[in-house]
Amino acid sequence: MTFLQAIVIGIVQGVTELFPVSSLGHTVLVPALIGGSWAKLVAQEASPESPYLAFVVGLHVATAAALILFFWREWLRLLRGLCVSAIHRRIDTDDQRLAWLILIASVPVGLLGLVLEHPLRVLFAKPVAAAAFLTANGVLLGVGQAAARGRRRRRPTVDGAHAAPLVAVGAEPRSAGATGVGVVPDTDPCPGGVAESGEGDRRKPAGLSVADALGIGVAQTAALCAGISRDGICMVAGLWRGLSREDAAGFAFLLSAPPIFAAGLLKLPDLLGPLGTGIRPQILAGSGAAFVVAFVSVWFLTRYFRTRSLLPMAVYCLLFGVACLLRFGL
Repeated sequence: MTFLQAIVIGIVQGVTELFPVSSLGHTVLVPALIGGSWAKLVAQEASPESPYLAFVVGLHVATAAALILFFWREWLRLLRGLCVSAIHRRIDTDDQRLAWLILIASVPVGLLGLVLEHPLRVLFAKPVAAAAFLTANGVLLGVGQAAARGRRRRRPTVDGAHAAPLVAVGAEPRSAGATGVGVVPDTDPCPGGVAESGEGDRRKPAGLSVADALGIGVAQTAALCAGISRDGICMVAGLWRGLSREDAAGFAFLLSAPPIFAAGLLKLPDLLGPLGTGIRPQILAGSGAAFVVAFVSVWFLTRYFRTRSLLPMAVYCLLFGVACLLRFGL
């Protein structure tokens, strides 16, 4: 692996991990499309013991670190709430409830990931399979966005609650330009654009039920297949359960960081062992690129989803997925 390959794939990872278009799918398809020595990297990922897989693990740790840093204020509040709730054995605030919901939603992907992550990656980390799942991801995003919009029009209010953005749960509003998801005032639920029907009357993330959290967590397990976006499927599930686009994105970003980071730590011996021999400098270069680009991506997306939908990402996944199916399936 050259440094150019490492940095380019790191940039691809940083963008596609946060945009709901599947980073695993792109780390398979982009090198395969370039061909030559790049395509050989993909062949490595589909093998049981793969230096490229160790490299991809390093990229995932970097993107998870970017998510944790970007939302550090939220994580401090949630961790504090979780500790206080556990000590007193009760839930008194929205922060405490939201922390438990994130923990509950992380259980399905944590359990299945331990058992199935490696076999599924070996089985499906191939261009044709990744292209098929990426196409399915586009259908999922499009249908999910349309279904959620129709559901809002039929029932514009959820539990009669007016939604504050995720980061405003239990916290004082921050000034514009502060790090993290911007706060949308209650009087202007869709600044700079036209709100969808019912967009101003939304359910709060902390108002999700345990069943809702488990459902979103189960949906997240589909991202174990290369081509299905973790953040995308969590966003669709959140929209379906009554969250606004911004809150669904924020909840998905918070929910994705723990399993990505934990999976990376579990695979850390691969980076330090024989699989990392000879490519550790490239891993550092690629991870640095992934970290910077992921940080910029989450900054952009937390603002994008205030007024925009998943439709452009759905169209992209469909077009790119079908094109790759034609390229590799014929």
